[in-house]
Amino acid sequence: MRPMLDDIELPQVQEITVHDQRTLAEHKPPGMSGSLLQNLGRRPTCLLLWGVTTGPEADTLIEQLDDKFRAGTPVTFIADIVTDSAIEQVIIDNLQVQDLAGKPLRYGYVLTLREYIEPVKPEDVSALNSDILDDALDAIDSITDALGFTDQLSQFIGQLNGLNEDLRRQDINSVTDTP
Repeated sequence: MRPMLDDIELPQVQEITVHDQRTLAEHKPPGMSGSLLQNLGRRPTCLLLWGVTTGPEADTLIEQLDDKFRAGTPVTFIADIVTDSAIEQVIIDNLQVQDLAGKPLRYGYVLTLREYIEPVKPEDVSALNSDILDDALDAIDSITDALGFTDQLSQFIGQLNGLNEDLRRQDINSVTDTP
């Protein structure tokens, strides 16, 4: 089976190298000998693939690979070597092409592919924001209750609201009056 990159069949692939790395964190408990390893998962798998293309369709193949590389979008990759690793999509990180001497229309190509992992969509934070606001208002209420001057400030709330409205009207008028 020839490797396929999206809809492109890659001819004369010489070698495919797979690099898969785990991320481990080492924790040393204070006052104890030894350490604990925490598995933080794995990084995206990296594939290095090189091959040769020859013949009249060689230029077309190189142009198609270049277009996919420049697009920067995830593409499917199928090869015997990666079937067990369950890699579905890859991004072309790098493309190198070399014109090989000795035979016309013969190119060597090297592709660096990185596994594409769909980013996790953020959760809806509107509930979180309202919870934070409620907690802040509760904290302000408890502080003013503890200080004991809530009743003293309540008589000034109407005057402060009126002052706020007057300032807002003056600000709007000054913006609309300017030429």
